[in-house]
Amino acid sequence: MRSPRELTARQKAAALLITLGPEVSGDILKHLGNSEDIEALTLEVANLGKLSHETTEEILEEFYHMIQANRYISSGGVQYARALLARALGAERAEEILQRLSESLVALPFEFIRQADPTQVLNFIQAEHPQTIALILAYMKPQQAAVVLSGLPGDLQTDVATRIAQMDRTNPAVLREVEKVLERKFSAVMSQDFTNAGGVKAVVEVLNRVDRGTERTILESLEEHNPDLADEIKKLMFVFEDIVILDDRSIQRVLREIDSKELALALKGANEEVKSRIFKNMSERMGKMIRDELDYMGPVRVRDVEEVQQKIVASIRTLEERGEIVISRGGGDELLS
Repeated sequence: MRSPRELTARQKAAALLITLGPEVSGDILKHLGNSEDIEALTLEVANLGKLSHETTEEILEEFYHMIQANRYISSGGVQYARALLARALGAERAEEILQRLSESLVALPFEFIRQADPTQVLNFIQAEHPQTIALILAYMKPQQAAVVLSGLPGDLQTDVATRIAQMDRTNPAVLREVEKVLERKFSAVMSQDFTNAGGVKAVVEVLNRVDRGTERTILESLEEHNPDLADEIKKLMFVFEDIVILDDRSIQRVLREIDSKELALALKGANEEVKSRIFKNMSERMGKMIRDELDYMGPVRVRDVEEVQQKIVASIRTLEERGEIVISRGGGDELLS
């Protein structure tokens, strides 16, 4: 379990999205204009480790106080904010919040690495050029940099230490480019480990509630930078049981795409609500034929049922992409009568 002090600002934002729930989080993502920010947050949600109730409570409290501090600064400046926060929380706590606020407004280079586990960082950067390693360590907290430096091979330790000692000023443009490349690599490595608090399902819960434009932006970006994660997300974006959220006209359109034998097999593993909606939207003759098929089918393998259900889901998503049906979700995709 990690405490809020061990989390980066972006990880705290991801934890906040999960805590607020998919509907509110979907609305928040829709208002983020920068696609890179949306992608980065999506990855953090997928990668976030398990957090205790106490940690999430602290994150919510910190978020609330930072909003208050922002309001105070906007209305009366930093000193005014410091005075009001000190009156409410005490001088030490007020100073701590203002310090965190200033850190979040002015992000230091390699923040994503500086807040990571040093062992992970060590495994990640060992193959990098010594100058790159030196640059990263120079921006890490001393205690973390010490762990990483100690874990490097002997000859590399000396080389990196020498380069840190001889390092002067680094061109900001070069620094940003190195940071950007490394962050992308680090995100790709970290995305392979999903845990209970976040994970792919948490991302899907949010994406299922954002508007189609935001969903497309995130998925297209992930397809470019992390195709495996994009694939995993898309498989869970709309499950067979979600067919009940389609309107009757859309269900009827979907049914025209499905072979009757495959539909019967798919319904073998469906719940009563799904069956009811399906039968409601087909002719009596077709309904009787499907029911007879179900009666005579006998035992089937779960894998076969899941495969045909996934095939139907793929047809549904294709129809949506072509604009022939609408999947109701939060945002601008709602229908107007």
